[in-house]
Amino acid sequence: MARKTLAEMEQALPESKARERIEQLFDADSFVETGKFVGSDGGTASVITGYGLVDGATVYAFSQDITVKGGAMNKAAALKLSKLYSMAVKNGCPVVGIYDSKGGDMTEGSVMLDSYAYITKSAARLSGVVPQISYIAGLCAGTAAMIACMADFVVVNEKSEFFMTAPFVSSDDTFNGAGTAANAAKAGVAAITAKDDKAALEEVKKLLRILPSNNLELSGNDYYAENDAAVTADLKADAMVRAVADKSSVIELYKDFGTSAYTALGSISWKTAGFVATDKSGEKLSAADCAKIAKFVSFCDAFSIPVITVLDSEGIGGTQAAELAGSVRDAAKLAQVYASATTVKITLVTDKAYGSAYCAIAPASDMVLAYENSVISAADPKAAVIFLRGDELDGTNETALISEYKDNEASVFTLAASGSVDRIIDPDDTRSAVLSALDAFEGKRVHTPQRKHINFVY
Repeated sequence: MARKTLAEMEQALPESKARERIEQLFDADSFVETGKFVGSDGGTASVITGYGLVDGATVYAFSQDITVKGGAMNKAAALKLSKLYSMAVKNGCPVVGIYDSKGGDMTEGSVMLDSYAYITKSAARLSGVVPQISYIAGLCAGTAAMIACMADFVVVNEKSEFFMTAPFVSSDDTFNGAGTAANAAKAGVAAITAKDDKAALEEVKKLLRILPSNNLELSGNDYYAENDAAVTADLKADAMVRAVADKSSVIELYKDFGTSAYTALGSISWKTAGFVATDKSGEKLSAADCAKIAKFVSFCDAFSIPVITVLDSEGIGGTQAAELAGSVRDAAKLAQVYASATTVKITLVTDKAYGSAYCAIAPASDMVLAYENSVISAADPKAAVIFLRGDELDGTNETALISEYKDNEASVFTLAASGSVDRIIDPDDTRSAVLSALDAFEGKRVHTPQRKHINFVY
């Protein structure tokens, strides 16, 4: 039998949605497929791997092919993925994983388990070195879901399925919607939800454009546009961030999780920054809000992305149900992440900064800015007055005593006098003040105690 030519071998490769997806990710004609002829049992592998350019920057990617053995993870797929991860870490380039698989190849038995184990270790090795983005395009279950969730950000197609244990075999039938993209978003697993492949891959590309290629590079927004929006004291969360950041640069993350907190990537004067706001709903921060912010700030710290926090919060909520659920754990993690993060941290107090919300965020910042009418207090002013001046209350003077407390002990000028607030600014000057603070700490260096890593609260 005559040996097949390269052209014949390539022509024999089946067309697939997986190849369409991965090519859609990259700039036109820039995708280079690797391991093209690696196969299993004489056929093709269940994953397509390669690299290409996204707006001119090199990115590595893989796309599972559900038409080949249901996209099953096996020895051949693991070989291709391990080589891809190795190339990415050597060259300091991001990795995008497109997931669409029914699981592992059970016919390979323990070999399949070894394949999953190796990929898990490879993904963990890249964490904090290069950005990893998972796109759940179809079905992603079991160990694959665990690996996908190890990425820095997970983007889901609203029709995708994403779970550890299939809802239809689970003994717990009390939650309707388990395994859906909507649930992944509400649970804080998915950072972004999109309606289809095209929209999802555009979101992935937006992230790649604004993120650094690796933890040794600085990042910026090549589509920088100066913002002419006015900043006023009444702006909240998304509106405030979009007024401060470069025009059209903001990408909100984890929108449906921790709904009192707002987290987003964006740029300011071209440079990439992470934005946190605590006043999305006007309610106190919940355990989910604390976990959401902590996860986001931890990511920014890993890639030396400055964090700008807009602090306006009456504190961290405390109900009996929350306490029973261990809410103090997430509050502690929030404080721990801010305190240990060595990236530049700028906090802007816009209105209220009470109790544990203030203590977890502001003292750990490199610079604290505040609007003139802000109130910063160890407790809600009413509670503080009852505690400090309860013997003076006579049923008619509570409002006056609270007002006096705000104007004196909780005044931003009092905090400035003690050194807790570095600058008092007008809302009109917000953008220039934030830029000035970022410039002042551009060369920030921190020497930390010798250790392997922080023992984070989980």
